Amino acid sequence: MEKQTKKPSALSAQPKSQAGSGMSRRDFLGLAGLGLAGLTILPSWKTPDGKKIAPSDRVVLGFVGLGQQGCSDFRSFSACPGIQVAACCDVDSIKRERFRRIVAKWQKDSGQNERCDQYEFYEELLERKDIDAIEIATPDHWHALVAIHACEAGKDIYCQKPLAYTITEGLAVQAAVRANHRILQMGSQQRSSKEFQQAIALVRSGGIGHIDKIYVRVGDPPKPLDLPEMPVPANLNFNQWLGPLNDPKIHYHPDLCPPISLDPDQNEKLWGAWRWYSETGNGYPADWGAHMYDIAQAAIGMDGLGPVEFIPQGYNGTKYGTMKYANGIVMTEQPYREDNPNAQGIQFIGDKGWLKVARGYIECSNPDLLKKQEQQIAAGQYEVSSPHMQNFIDAIRAHKDPIAPVEYGTSTNTLCCLFNIARELKRPVKWNPALLSFEGDKEAAAHRLYWYEYRRPYKLPYCDKRNNC
Repeated sequence: MEKQTKKPSALSAQPKSQAGSGMSRRDFLGLAGLGLAGLTILPSWKTPDGKKIAPSDRVVLGFVGLGQQGCSDFRSFSACPGIQVAACCDVDSIKRERFRRIVAKWQKDSGQNERCDQYEFYEELLERKDIDAIEIATPDHWHALVAIHACEAGKDIYCQKPLAYTITEGLAVQAAVRANHRILQMGSQQRSSKEFQQAIALVRSGGIGHIDKIYVRVGDPPKPLDLPEMPVPANLNFNQWLGPLNDPKIHYHPDLCPPISLDPDQNEKLWGAWRWYSETGNGYPADWGAHMYDIAQAAIGMDGLGPVEFIPQGYNGTKYGTMKYANGIVMTEQPYREDNPNAQGIQFIGDKGWLKVARGYIECSNPDLLKKQEQQIAAGQYEVSSPHMQNFIDAIRAHKDPIAPVEYGTSTNTLCCLFNIARELKRPVKWNPALLSFEGDKEAAAHRLYWYEYRRPYKLPYCDKRNNC
């Protein structure tokens, strides 16, 4: 294996009194004259309603993970008034340069200095005192460490979903956010979308009565890694891409890290396939599930909690993967629309009717409660969600929780992992959301999606395999 060129950050070893002492934006302005800023200070910005944003309230961002998702998220952030971008980080040097060019064009068009510093190692980006917040769009297995170290460096965080790769990692991120008094927004942009907000409000208000069942279609689980090993390109630090992953079967293939080129200009031809393999991801249950299960839990008042039993498809004739809540609600992974069985979405079934919702679509059994809406969603269109990013920026300025705080991401991530644990064990798995425990199920507690031994020298702060968070 290639020798690691930089050790993991020592941020986690800092005393909390130092680790959470991030420099304020106003403090940073005083350093600008010393040549530590390198960014143009514009006189003011205005919000869409005409309200001025003072230079001292600008928010300086750094981006970690510069694939398709990172570039898409930048486009959303760039629409938020008062934003500046100081730095970017990726293990692929070509993607770093692509991102820098994208940012430079935006900076030029908006009257800022054309500067976005590039880093191969995120620890160096976190050392920047001028950065207020970071965006994490890495593969899932890196989410926890980057988020935790960002908390300890005094940065607020926008983290793409799911929150983590394992249950324990998600709990560790939650502990780090609260211990260091940081703001974390999950990249669950459906929370900020009209149709999903309507659905949540209608279900919570009792419009379709007591909820008995929920159908959620998300898609297939992950499969074993079956890609052939190929030579690692010179522009990619694959050893750093692996990070804490501790499985010798993982090797480089371009589908895991989709290549791009700058001359000729060619972006990724596919989303990173690490999502679809059990050694590196959690399949559609974590990809689309992190969106759809998140909305389902919000509507029935289970944010921060979750199901108490998971029954895999096929067990004793079970037709669909099933999740049971302590209040009697049963949620199954199955088609939510008869006319479009493969589409991802949700159907809530109550004793007074039903409600169906997906991206660009909402319909209710009682037309008086909700007018049916349906629109065609272009590929990638839904990934650009400026209102969700603006909510995060507003939360930073007010230092209050955003619309999708860390606890929501933790509970949804736990649900997605438990769904896959039961499927791989081929039997029911019980979980206590209050005690965060399998209650004596040693086989489930030993599963890699609960906790796995990190590759040396990486360590997970704030939690261990005994769930001491």
